[in-house]
Amino acid sequence: MSKKPKPDLSRRDALLVGGLIAGAALAEPLIRLATPENFPAPDTAPQKQTQQNSPSDLPPLPPLSVIALNRLAYGARPGDIDAFNALPGASPAIQLQAYVDQQLNPSAIDDSVFDARLNSANLTPLTKTLAQLWNDYYVNITVSGIANYNLRLPPVTAVRTATILRAVFSKKQLFEVLTNFWHNHFNVFGWDYDYASATFAYYDHEVIRANVLGNFRQMLEAVGASPAMLFYLNNYTNRATGPNENYARELLELHGLGAENYLGTVPASSVPLDATGRPIGYVDEDVFAVAKCFTGWRVNDSSTQSGVVNDGTFLYYPAWHDAAAKTVLGHPIPANQAALKDGRDVYDLIAAHPGTGRYIARKLCRRLISDNPPQSIVDAAAAVFTAQKDAPDQLKQVVRAIILSNEFMTTWAQKVKTPLEVSMGILRATGVDFTTISDAFFWTFDRMGQPFFGCRTPNGYPDVREAWLGTMSLLNRWGLCNTLLGGRISANGVTWSVDMVSQTPTVAQTPAAIADFWIQRILGRPMYPASSRDAIVDFISQGRNSGFKMTAAETTDLVPRMVELIMMCPDFQWR
Repeated sequence: MSKKPKPDLSRRDALLVGGLIAGAALAEPLIRLATPENFPAPDTAPQKQTQQNSPSDLPPLPPLSVIALNRLAYGARPGDIDAFNALPGASPAIQLQAYVDQQLNPSAIDDSVFDARLNSANLTPLTKTLAQLWNDYYVNITVSGIANYNLRLPPVTAVRTATILRAVFSKKQLFEVLTNFWHNHFNVFGWDYDYASATFAYYDHEVIRANVLGNFRQMLEAVGASPAMLFYLNNYTNRATGPNENYARELLELHGLGAENYLGTVPASSVPLDATGRPIGYVDEDVFAVAKCFTGWRVNDSSTQSGVVNDGTFLYYPAWHDAAAKTVLGHPIPANQAALKDGRDVYDLIAAHPGTGRYIARKLCRRLISDNPPQSIVDAAAAVFTAQKDAPDQLKQVVRAIILSNEFMTTWAQKVKTPLEVSMGILRATGVDFTTISDAFFWTFDRMGQPFFGCRTPNGYPDVREAWLGTMSLLNRWGLCNTLLGGRISANGVTWSVDMVSQTPTVAQTPAAIADFWIQRILGRPMYPASSRDAIVDFISQGRNSGFKMTAAETTDLVPRMVELIMMCPDFQWR
């Protein structure tokens, strides 16, 4: 049999982007595969469980274990698929229910091995109270009388490191996925020098994480009264003599009812009512009234009132509050109410509005199912949200309804992983072991466009495929993969590396057998289309017949680069 032409290995250095991205070991067929036009367009309706391709040429539905571990976790670690398949139940759907019930009860999960790893990272700011954070990283911020930016960063850098460790090593994967969702929903730019960075560890642990599976109304107030959000959206300056509308507008447009329920500048009196007697949406008059309701909500920083403890905690300052009567969403708010009552009435109105239920349900379905989730599951999840508005586990119930739906189980490849999901998936799939994280990792990661807690605008990072499928985005993904698996990340003198050769079974000695092992190990399913698998085999075969026995030197050289290629293909980007 004649040999195939040997691939041009010089292409491994062809993906330099402005001198920043290291060369990637890409064979020409893989370069063609992993371009934006080779990601099939998603359907707006869920797929049927069939091998027959849809008109948009979506790949066939994978095993339910693969769907679950790519959408409810940051990908599968070695053994995770086998563990899912070993769950009790006569069908994958029943096993999914067992998995979800386990994940939605994180306090019952034994995560002691991870806890020891996190403790060994010595992330001191995570152990401090709000008052301690404020004192250590806000009040005492000068060295020789000069403000020092780096002294305010430890809380947010600690949260960033902990977030990575949790995403890669914690067994509480769904909780981590949902934590990321709510951080993005209630986005705060964590690197704000003036205020947010100093208290960010409190915002992460006591505001977001404390409410991930709880009650949305309770979460709204926890966010609104936190120093990070009060400063980020300027409500700490909101006073009757000069109302600041920043927080009020984002509360309605992003946190609560959503822009989909904004009706513009029309008079509030002209807004139609829904079947419950509520206005169907909000208008600018509501924004102005909400801003007045939150006048006087600020932070204990001793800058205005003598005798106030400078500890960064929430402060209601009545001298700044507009006590006049107001109307919000058609609901009258009387004059001279008790302290905080105006703002809390607003939270009650927003949390109970059916429009909020639809908006939050749509965002959760978009994260957990597809960019364009079927209206059927949005309506079902919204109904749970509204019916359980007073339940302490409201959000847990909503998430469970979404995940156990037919729409969840029969949809695949209608989302593309974000940079966070891709990078954490690489680390999970290959078993990289680390505790400390170097700046080199973040320099490489940040170029993909999703720096940790780094979105400056309050709408957070986008959650649709178009945002992450640009040519530069994909090039930077390849660069990160090559850097992570190529042994070019180090921290405290220790290089992150993973021995992929030792993880390859000794019985897999031919290019075809080695490729098939790693395709199944990383993806949990065959590659689609089949030509992708052929390209992988061609690369590791180096133009020879794929059935020959590889030498130890060939395996050492080619297996790591082959694994990189699998992770650069569209198959690894889908979820």
